[in-house]
Amino acid sequence: MQQRFFRAALASLTLACALPATALAAEAAVKRVAVTAIVEHPALDAARDGVRDELKAAGYEVGKNLRFDYQSAQGNTGTAAQIARKYVGERPDAIVAIATPSAQAAVAATRDIPVVFSAVTDPVAAKLVKSWEPAGGNVTGVSDASPLDKHVELVKRVRPDVKKLGVIYNPGEANSVAIVEALKKACAAAGLTLVEAAAPRTVDVPGAAQSLVGKADVIYAPTDNNVMSAFEGIVKVAQQAKLPVVAADTDAVKRGAVAALGLNYYDLGRQTGQLVVRVLKGEKPGAIAAQTSQRFELHVNPEAAQKQGVTLPEDLLKAAKQVVAQK
Repeated sequence: MQQRFFRAALASLTLACALPATALAAEAAVKRVAVTAIVEHPALDAARDGVRDELKAAGYEVGKNLRFDYQSAQGNTGTAAQIARKYVGERPDAIVAIATPSAQAAVAATRDIPVVFSAVTDPVAAKLVKSWEPAGGNVTGVSDASPLDKHVELVKRVRPDVKKLGVIYNPGEANSVAIVEALKKACAAAGLTLVEAAAPRTVDVPGAAQSLVGKADVIYAPTDNNVMSAFEGIVKVAQQAKLPVVAADTDAVKRGAVAALGLNYYDLGRQTGQLVVRVLKGEKPGAIAAQTSQRFELHVNPEAAQKQGVTLPEDLLKAAKQVVAQK
């Protein structure tokens, strides 16, 4: 009797010890990816979804072996910093930071947790990485740099008599400042004058658009988070002033831009997700060079063009990947 009791007690003790070990092993098998974006708008949301879908395609599925957290900073850089610190305290396997302010916040918050940025135009100017080559450290990612010379060409096709190009941007965002500096060179090469309109906050965007009326022949909307968050305000001004809007983000065409030559941000997210997968499998972020995407699409909106005082040429319509109608 005593021997049977001893064996039963030993079996119970063995099971008790094994359960925590099994639970720990199961927990370790679940990877955690913490995602943050500076604001929610169609392009950045599409990038986030692309990351999640690429992880699933690689075998990391939410509810099985992946915990996928997401928080938006709602356009507030202070909130972006709070989110970054919160994530660092929770020690995820990787932090994915979408757009420059969120990426800067994440990089400032940790030197050891892998950070993979997405939708950052110039990661070197933003001081996320030292160069476009593998530079060590804990950061890599994918840029959404725009082909500004081709954007200027598109502006001239939309309005051949253009002399002055207006641009709205946030002077407090390194991403946007780098775009404007490069755009100055592209305009100079094309014989155009660039007219700048600052919008430090989202609420400043409509006023910035209004300030370009009478000063610019076309409004250019870059991949600036304030601009994209308040894009409808630009369209309203453009329709009233018969001032065509050309954008860098193809999602803006559905929202009222005349034309856009830009990235598919969902594809950009999938490309970002590929880097996240490499990190989850053990590669060091600092050994992976920051990447760009070369897959650009032309989208046009003839109805928006009519409302903004121009008619799109037939060859431009034929060249478009998508011809959309304004909602």
